Amino acid sequence: MSCPDCTSGGFLPGEPTGVLSTQGAYLAAAATQPSQRTVILLTDIFGLPLKNCKIIADHLAKELNCDVWTVDYFAGRPIMPLTKLKAIERVAGHLSPWDWIRFFFFDLLPNIPAFFASRPSIVDARISEFVKVIREEKKYEKIGAVGYCYGGSAAFRIGTTNLIQSVVIFHPGPFTVEFAKTIKAPAFWGCAEEDRAVPQKLIDETEAMYAARNGTDSFVDYDFKVYKGTLHGFAIRPDLTKPSVKEAYEATLADTVSWFNKTLVV
Repeated sequence: MSCPDCTSGGFLPGEPTGVLSTQGAYLAAAATQPSQRTVILLTDIFGLPLKNCKIIADHLAKELNCDVWTVDYFAGRPIMPLTKLKAIERVAGHLSPWDWIRFFFFDLLPNIPAFFASRPSIVDARISEFVKVIREEKKYEKIGAVGYCYGGSAAFRIGTTNLIQSVVIFHPGPFTVEFAKTIKAPAFWGCAEEDRAVPQKLIDETEAMYAARNGTDSFVDYDFKVYKGTLHGFAIRPDLTKPSVKEAYEATLADTVSWFNKTLVV
């Protein structure tokens, strides 16, 4: 949770069609069962109460024909209540002082206890345990992860372990190139054109790090894409009234499916 854009966005149309299942996670099941592979979806700070994550899970399950689990990694207490979601009030440009004041005093400060209860070390342990449970229960051959915003950072971190075999990361929180070097799983990075947490300079440096490992034993498959005309959060909370954002959001779905079909093969 790094800027006012973390609490802005819109609702996706439609209603979820999956079910709540293991450890309170939302399961969008594959049409063909048993599913040999699965994808875990890691939400933004609004968690499962924001239906967008479930609608995206339903879409991915259909297109990938695999189970997609939206993990309740906040243990029923999302960092930000859904009442804090605000309409996007800008297309581009600098955030105003009022944007920052409102974010700090009305969004961030009141929810520090919830943030502390789901700080990275805590949510990482919950996600790891969840992955181990569904692998044992469902006998999946391969597991991928896709994460958005706070969940993008969580997907980033789980990608440094041996728990998953592929990862898709959309507009995560701040990170360092040195930490990005520790990702073991093939990684697709979906970036907003304007993102205070992940500026273009950081994207370029991280992509250069990956490229420098081509042809070496440390090479890990990767791809980077910057979606034009977008702000942080667009892949999970898009304002579909804006044609450029709608196009970018739809592209994120297609790119996610393409990446997992390439790197999560069974």
